[in-house]
Amino acid sequence: MTITQIQEEIIDEFSMFDDWMQKYEYMIELGKSLPLIDEKYKTEDNIIKGCQSKVWVHAEMNDDKVYFTADSDAIITKGIIAILIRTFSGQHPKEILEADTAFIDEIGLKEHLSPTRANGLVSMIKQLKMYAIAYQTQLNA
Repeated sequence: MTITQIQEEIIDEFSMFDDWMQKYEYMIELGKSLPLIDEKYKTEDNIIKGCQSKVWVHAEMNDDKVYFTADSDAIITKGIIAILIRTFSGQHPKEILEADTAFIDEIGLKEHLSPTRANGLVSMIKQLKMYAIAYQTQLNA
């Protein structure tokens, strides 16, 4: 499935809910299904800077595709990173780098987050794309 198809699926899922309390509950559920990071990767190096809560992300490349695992100490944040990982994990680094993240605005996520969480969201996207840059550079070497 392409990144765009996954994003459309997420937009459809969020459009089923009438209010933001339901959407938050859904995000918490998504966080519970997050592919959890191995404890050995819960290090300072894997913490996303700029997040109010702790968010750890680990990336590996297999068969020219990047796979992410993550965890957070906050349930909403865990849901946010789960959405991003669902979107980008298992994709080619170039596709991650070229991906548009406008779907986040379409589901209304950024406008319903506190300013610090919204900054954290931007930091998460930036970090996932940094991993993609690193792996794309390896492929081009």
